[in-house]
Amino acid sequence: MGEKEDERTSQAGQLFENFVQATTCKGTLQAFSILCRQLELNLSDHRGFYSSLKAAVTYWKAKGLWGKLDKRASHKEYSKGKACTDTRCLIIGGGPCGFRTAIELALLGAKVVVIEKRDTFSRNNVLHLWPYTIHDLRNLGAKKFYGKFCAGSIDHISIRQLQLMLLKIALIVGVEVHVNVEFVKLLEPPEGQGTDGPGWRAEVRPADHQISDYEFDVIIGADGRRSTLDGFKRKEFRGKLAIAITANFVNRNTTAEAKVEEISGVAFIFNQKFFLELKEETGIDLENIVYYKDNTHYFVMTAKKQSLLDKGVIINDYIETERLLASDNVNQEALLSYAREAADFGTNYQLPSLDYAINHYGQSDVAMFDFTCMYASENAALVREKNSHQMLVALVGDSLLEPFWPMGTGCARGFLAAFDTAWMIKGWAQGKEPLDLLSERESIYRLLPQTTAENISKNFEQYTIDPATRYPNLNSTCVRPHQVRHLYINGEQGLSSLERSGPTRTSVNISRRESEVRPSRLLLWCQKQTQGYRGVDVTDLTTSWRSGLALCALIHSQRPDLIDFDSLNEAGCAKNNQLAFDVAEREFGIQPVTTGKEMNAERGPDKLIMVLYLSKFYEMFRNSPQSITETDANNEDYSSKTTNSLYSSINQALPRKRIPKVLMPNQSAPPVGEREEQKENKVRSMATQLLARFEENAPSCGVRRQTSMRKEFTQGLGGSDTCHFCKKRVYIMERLSAEGYFFHRECFRCNICGCTLRLGGHAFDSNQGTFYCKLHFSQRKISSRHPRGEVILIILLNRCSQPINQTVIQLRIGYTRTFDFRLLQLEEVEEKQRALEEKGVALEKILRETGDDSTDETTLLQTWFKLVLEKNKLSRYESELMIFAEELELEDTQSQLQQDLRRRMATEGGFVMMHIMLVKSLE
Repeated sequence: MGEKEDERTSQAGQLFENFVQATTCKGTLQAFSILCRQLELNLSDHRGFYSSLKAAVTYWKAKGLWGKLDKRASHKEYSKGKACTDTRCLIIGGGPCGFRTAIELALLGAKVVVIEKRDTFSRNNVLHLWPYTIHDLRNLGAKKFYGKFCAGSIDHISIRQLQLMLLKIALIVGVEVHVNVEFVKLLEPPEGQGTDGPGWRAEVRPADHQISDYEFDVIIGADGRRSTLDGFKRKEFRGKLAIAITANFVNRNTTAEAKVEEISGVAFIFNQKFFLELKEETGIDLENIVYYKDNTHYFVMTAKKQSLLDKGVIINDYIETERLLASDNVNQEALLSYAREAADFGTNYQLPSLDYAINHYGQSDVAMFDFTCMYASENAALVREKNSHQMLVALVGDSLLEPFWPMGTGCARGFLAAFDTAWMIKGWAQGKEPLDLLSERESIYRLLPQTTAENISKNFEQYTIDPATRYPNLNSTCVRPHQVRHLYINGEQGLSSLERSGPTRTSVNISRRESEVRPSRLLLWCQKQTQGYRGVDVTDLTTSWRSGLALCALIHSQRPDLIDFDSLNEAGCAKNNQLAFDVAEREFGIQPVTTGKEMNAERGPDKLIMVLYLSKFYEMFRNSPQSITETDANNEDYSSKTTNSLYSSINQALPRKRIPKVLMPNQSAPPVGEREEQKENKVRSMATQLLARFEENAPSCGVRRQTSMRKEFTQGLGGSDTCHFCKKRVYIMERLSAEGYFFHRECFRCNICGCTLRLGGHAFDSNQGTFYCKLHFSQRKISSRHPRGEVILIILLNRCSQPINQTVIQLRIGYTRTFDFRLLQLEEVEEKQRALEEKGVALEKILRETGDDSTDETTLLQTWFKLVLEKNKLSRYESELMIFAEELELEDTQSQLQQDLRRRMATEGGFVMMHIMLVKSLE
């Protein structure tokens, strides 16, 4: 009996070892199938499968793996594998992020099925791994499956090796995996059968596959940037052209190859000699190069366009990136030669042979692309309901957010998103309200694009699917439930009308909404929000607001905690208004366009000012629970749900030079009624004629605005009507505000260098009332706090800093490109804003010349309101870009300081201490 037991144990151990050592996807699945059949394991018992396997395989090599998986499964969040016992999930895509998500859901006790349209893992590219990613994979037993995991001098792994490892772990914990199965579309539950009838299913290819009968209540898209799931609008980010080349060469694992040193990352700005010699010897001009040694010899480099043209890689020089890098404009043989030459030079010709590895297309594995072209989904999840069946839909990996993979960002953020998604699904299984669930998920998703290896929690051992264990600055309520109502899709309309024809539907809705945009609706909304407040009777957009009580009531109706309305004195007009302006700017980011004192003027506040100002409250709060009432008959929605649709009306309304598609893609113009079109044409004609008159006699000032437009109004102006800098008229639409001052966009400049400033990107000296760029403001602070000798030393320390580790190379290669791209976007936004301001100035002039009771005044005011709403959308987008740019700048600075410190620690201790003291003194 003992011999038979030993024989069975030995057989089980050998079968499991065959599974562990399998080197291909097909081989792994085959070995796993044999293992389950021979050991009589029940694959359909997903909750008990891992325990059965662990009981059957008891040889010593497996025990270490069981210990690691048991430790992971012991997290309280999994509730001993019972947190999601009645949840059925379908994951589309068998990439690293798809499998990582599947593992977490299986540990929660869910039934998990993964479908993958291929049956091979053939992506040779090598990933740099963040420290937490390495820790996570080691805790899952990575070294049991791949003994060389992170054993080299640089922490990296090939994508296919990572896929293979995660596939094996997923199978062990009970995930069901099907290859050669392609997702086609969702199939809705049939009508008339209620909750007892069939639920959500998927149409797949082949149509007769067993998975076509699988019913699920959670579906996750993990199939890459071309995600097949509907309902997720995607934003495209494209920076200044940066052409990346990736190349994989066969690694024969010889002694000579083993001796060749890897290149963690060399950039031109840190080693100009290397790149100048490369260009002189080969004609190849690069910005940077990275070399990793893994299953292949992997190189990634950024090449300069002119070099590619000179070497015949790119045939014709086109302006459009898509056309420039199209396959018919690339000489493939020249590209192969270019990458091989660069790799040869980069390794000092020490690799004995550079034969290309073969990709999944059966071709030499070399690729060229613009790596600043990236995609991101505007939302991370949504809920569908049809015929009493609810389904949670989510994205992970590149389907959700596409960063620059070779630097490890894609893998690290992909795993974080997998944990966040698992956390959401746990809440779903526990009956959390859909809108609360979605608002929390979107709040967490806002952190993901900002995440770096430096700003996540460093206590990796404490990481769980709970976001609070990973994000130090987590605010899971920054998105409120009312802001995600559009992500709860009730099935009154079929899938085809909801998403398949999404752009058409959006255009139709824009058309309907555009025709209804008018100040009267703004007035009606304001009346509803302020109804019943003491001393408030809103009957117009001017005198009703003079006392300031109406503005305070408007804020109080949304956020009662911000203003003590009962304490306000109706006679304190200026004080009340200024209180409202200050609170709105501080809490909501709504800039004032006038002052409390001016609101108290005898004539009352200006109508155009109030339309502009109140519209910002209207757009921010009209969908809040306090604002939505049954009497809102038209139920129009001015807050577009996607970035692209925000700007479609702007692109159509204003004639100006073409803006590149990357920032705000043009959409098909919505049809408008004949009467509306005639009014619009009339207004455009009047505005165009007026502009022509002004421009005919005005000298160019380097911008599109003409100073002569203000001359009639310059005399006798003060307060918000006058630009703080040039002392000339500043019209309402072009008015910017900061630190209590009002000014033109082009007048907002640094007091030292004269560069144009951006709101949120400036510094202010309150003692002198002067504005600065941050660089010169910092220099002024240093000069005032340190002797001249110390200042020079600080500057030298900063200049001699030469970051060398991979994180900073990531910043240099990836984030710096993204930062440049954000600046490009800001410039494009500003151009659109100038065009809107120009038109707004012309309309304001016409409105002030037109009688209040005229028909033209009503038409023009309606058009003014449209322009105001469009400008508000642009301003919000500009604010988001500024925040993102600021975050990138801070991340870059932090990383440089850290590298500075590490490098100094290798030098004399006294010098290091001096540096530390200087840095601390500047904090």
